[in-house]
Amino acid sequence: MKTVLLTGFEPFGGERTNPSQAVVHKLHGGVIRRHRIEGAVLPCAFRDSLAVLRGLIRRHDPTVVICLGQAGGRAAITPERVAINIDDARIPDNAGQQPVDRPVVRGGPAAYFSTLPIKAMVRDLRAAGLPAEVSQTAGTFVCNHVFYGLMHALRERPSVRGGFIHLPWLSGQGAPALDPAAMETGIRLAIAAALRCRRDVRLAGGRLH
Repeated sequence: MKTVLLTGFEPFGGERTNPSQAVVHKLHGGVIRRHRIEGAVLPCAFRDSLAVLRGLIRRHDPTVVICLGQAGGRAAITPERVAINIDDARIPDNAGQQPVDRPVVRGGPAAYFSTLPIKAMVRDLRAAGLPAEVSQTAGTFVCNHVFYGLMHALRERPSVRGGFIHLPWLSGQGAPALDPAAMETGIRLAIAAALRCRRDVRLAGGRLH
C-alpha cells in the first residue's frame, strides 16, 4: 500500500499541547484513498527537525508529504503557498536555539512553492463547512524551516508532492480556536484532495473560475 507521510510538532513556547501533534496521533494508521497514513511528530527544533523528517521520508518512501504546524491567532486551517529561505526566530526553539537572519539552506533558492493542490484543499474544506484559507506566509520559525527543508529534499524525489498546513489553536490554548474533530476532518479532506487532484483549481475571492 502506498503511503502519505503526515507530520506534526511537539508543543513549544511553554504550551502543553499542539494541535498538529493531536491530529497526527488521530490519523496515524488510517487509510485514505488506498494510502496508509504514517503519522510522526517532529521536534520543534531547528537543528533536529529536518534530520528527523529526512529519515522518515527515507523509511516510508511516501507519495505525498504533508507537514502540519500550529499558527496561534489564525481562525482557519491554512495550506501554505510558499516557504522562504530564512530562519528568524522570535522565541527560542525547544533546544534553546534562536537563529536570526540565517538561511535554512546556505546557497539555496530564495523560496519554494508547495506542490500540493492548496486551493482544491481550501475549496473542499469550505464545502464541508470548515474555515479554510490559502496562506501566503509560513512565518520564519521552525514551521517554515521544515517546509523549506522538505521542498529542498524533495528535489531529489520529483514524483513526491509535499507542502505544509497550519492549524489554529485548540480550545484552551487561546482564541480563535477550532474543535479538534473539525481539524481532523479538515486534514482528512486535505489529504484526499492531495491524492485526487494532480492539478490545482483556480480559486479567488471564494469563487471558482
